Amino acid sequence: MTDILGSVGDALRMAGAMGWEILWPLVLGFFLSGVVQAVVRREQVTRFLAGDSPRSLAWATGLGAASSSCSYAAVALARSLFRKGASFSAAMAFEIASTNLVVELGIILALLMGWQFTLAEFLGGPIMIVVVALLFRLWMRGRILEAAREQADRGLAGSMEGHAAMDMSVSGGGTLWQRLWSRDGFTSISHYYVMDWASVLRDIVLGLLIAGAFAAWVPTSWLQTFFLQSDPTAAKLWGPLIGPLVAAVSFVCSIGNVPLAAVLWNGGISFGGVISFIFADLIIVPIILIYRKYYGTKAALRITGIFYLAMVVAGYVIEILFGALGLMPDERSATVVEASFSWNYTTWLNLGFLVLTAVLVVRFVRTGGLPMLRMMGGPAESAGSSTHHHEGHDH
Repeated sequence: MTDILGSVGDALRMAGAMGWEILWPLVLGFFLSGVVQAVVRREQVTRFLAGDSPRSLAWATGLGAASSSCSYAAVALARSLFRKGASFSAAMAFEIASTNLVVELGIILALLMGWQFTLAEFLGGPIMIVVVALLFRLWMRGRILEAAREQADRGLAGSMEGHAAMDMSVSGGGTLWQRLWSRDGFTSISHYYVMDWASVLRDIVLGLLIAGAFAAWVPTSWLQTFFLQSDPTAAKLWGPLIGPLVAAVSFVCSIGNVPLAAVLWNGGISFGGVISFIFADLIIVPIILIYRKYYGTKAALRITGIFYLAMVVAGYVIEILFGALGLMPDERSATVVEASFSWNYTTWLNLGFLVLTAVLVVRFVRTGGLPMLRMMGGPAESAGSSTHHHEGHDH
């Protein structure tokens, strides 16, 4: 019993250390995301996403990257865009970008694993989007696409779609900066900030617990054997293939799986394998089931298969490109695995950003935000019917 409690304690300490290490980047990322969502009106988005041309995909990618979402909310929002007239390819590009090309993910990757991983993420994301768009043209059209649109229009929804459907942006006139610095702008930012945190907190905690357990319980020698580290060529071929499959059964979102990605990297998975693993938050088992509800079984299988192929291709391209340019990290020493509490710059940044969080949470509560949190656990139709606009008043 003592050994079991000690092992559990080791895993929890590791998870806690990882969480402390990534706290301030998460706060900063969600704050910036809230700023963008507060001043960019959603009704202006869909008119740029009507086709699957390079221009539409570029708009979808940029807008997705600017509207950070957890994996579940991103999937729900993509469906909403599809129902409002966006092409399926553009909606999926938006979904990919809003989970994998966002500022908080890039900051955490750079801080915990190195700038090479951030660069690889932001280069690999567009590669994946292009591959997905090309494969959709071949395998996601005709009756399959028509059936997917019919299924999407039937109104099947969940709590995350309720979150995605809430429009809390600042209404009324004025320039972007005027809306941003207004009292209503501050209120809108606080609402987006708290709601985004509420939508991903479970996944982040789950990801930290899984990563902590891996780091504490799984011997590095076992991981090195599993990822074929003794054979560099085989490891490079194996990594991008197995990375998404490991992610699919880990059940965590793109931000939540970064700590586990660090553990896998230290354990021997290839560079391209890490990138494909991080991209695979969109084919975890719960989300595949959501695809089935939203678009039907046949479409869900094609979406999952196409996404998997695109992740593998992106992983291989990044592996080859970074190898050719000499950008591969020299060591496998993701700092998150050895993180611990001490009075360093991380601690001071965390304390500062916790103060920012407290200010935003107080504003959220004082402006009627708590009922919106309760709506996230209820039917999406209730959320949609209670859309909250900050226009011309302050609570």
